[in-house]
Amino acid sequence: MNVLAQQFLGLFSRGGPASQKPARVQPLDQALLWVTVALLAFGLVMVYSASVALPDNPKFARYSHSHFLLRHAIFVVTAMVCALLTFQVPLSVWERYAPWLFVVSLLLLVLVLVPFIGKGVNGARRWIALGPVSFQPSELAKFAVLLYAADYMVRKMDVKERFFRAVLPMAVAVAVVGLLLLAEPDMGAFMVIAVIAMGILFLGGVNARMFFLIAAVMLVAFTLMIALSDWRRERIFAYLDPWSEKHALGKGYQLSHSLIAIGRGEIFGVGLGGSVEKLHWLPEAHTDFLLAVIGEEFGLVGVVVVIGAFLWMTRRIMHIGRQAIALDRVFAGLVAQGVGIWIGFQAFINMGVNLGALPTKGLTLPLMSYGGSAILMNLVALAVVLRIDWENRVLMRGGQT
Repeated sequence: MNVLAQQFLGLFSRGGPASQKPARVQPLDQALLWVTVALLAFGLVMVYSASVALPDNPKFARYSHSHFLLRHAIFVVTAMVCALLTFQVPLSVWERYAPWLFVVSLLLLVLVLVPFIGKGVNGARRWIALGPVSFQPSELAKFAVLLYAADYMVRKMDVKERFFRAVLPMAVAVAVVGLLLLAEPDMGAFMVIAVIAMGILFLGGVNARMFFLIAAVMLVAFTLMIALSDWRRERIFAYLDPWSEKHALGKGYQLSHSLIAIGRGEIFGVGLGGSVEKLHWLPEAHTDFLLAVIGEEFGLVGVVVVIGAFLWMTRRIMHIGRQAIALDRVFAGLVAQGVGIWIGFQAFINMGVNLGALPTKGLTLPLMSYGGSAILMNLVALAVVLRIDWENRVLMRGGQT
C-alpha cells in the first residue's frame, strides 16, 4: 500500500503520466538566440531615438528623420540573412580556410590605405566604398584573426611550451595587422584584435610565463603608442580632467556630454525620446555613445539591463566553448571562446568610455550601435557560435556533425 501511495505521489509531483515522455532537446541555444534578437531590437529603437534629430543639423540636412533608422534596419536584416547562411557552414570548413580568410583580411586592410579605394572620414581611412554602402575591413579582421589564432593553436599544440616556435609566428601576424590598423588609424580595433589573440593563446594552453611576457610586451607597446602620439596623449589628459577649460570644448567634449546625459537619466531616465544631449550636443550619439542616450532615457535601470545582457551573453558563449573542448573539439571551443572575448571586451570598452571609466575610444557597442560592417560581423560570429552549440548537441545525442 505504501509503495502504491509513493508511486501515486510521484506521478502527481511530476505532473502525471504525460510528463514521463522524454524531454524534447532544443536544436540550439534558444536563450542565446533570443537575447541576441532582443539586443538588436533595442538597438534599432535607440538608434532611431539617437538619430531622429540629426537632420536639424545643416551637416545632415539632406537626410530624412528616419534615414539612419531605415539604413540600420537594412543592415540588421542583411546581417541576419548572412548569419543564417553562416549557420549552415560546418566548423570543419572554417578550420580549413582560416589561414586564407586571414590573408584576405590583410589584403583588404592594405586596400583601405590605397588612394581612391579607401574612404576617409574625420581624418581616418577605415572604409572601402561599395556603391551606396561602405565596408570596414577591420571588422572582418577581428573575425579572421580569431579563426586564425584558434587554428594556429590547434596546429601548434605539440610545441606550445616553446616560445619561439609556438608564440613568435602568431605575434608577427598580429603585429602586421596592428601596423596596418595603426596606419588608418584605428587603435581601438587593434586593441580588440590583440586581446582576442592573447585570450586564445592563453585558453589554448600557452605557458603562463609566456603569456605574461606577451602581456607585458603589449602593455609597453600600447604605452609607447600613446606617449609618441600628441593627439592620443591629449585624449588621456582630457579623460583625466574632462571639465577643465582646456578640454571641455576639445578632446573632453564627448566625454563630458556623455556624463551629463547619464547624470540626467538618474535612476529611471527621462523617458524614450526625451534625451536632450542627442540634440546636437553629444557627437556620434547613434554610434560610439549610444549607451549614454540609453542612460539618459532609461536611467541606471536601462544601463544595468544592457550590461547584464552582455554579461550573460559573454558567459553563455564561453560555456559553449568549454563544452566543445570537453567534447574534444578544440578548434570549435577556442573559436566560441574567442567570440566571447571579442563581444565581451568590446562591450566593456564602449561602456567604460560612455561611463567615464576609460579614455575615449572609437569602438561601437556590439549588436546595438549604428553601423553595417560591425552588425554584419557580430551576427556572423554569433551564428558560428550557434553552429558550434548545434554540433555539440548533435554529438551529445550520439550523432555525426
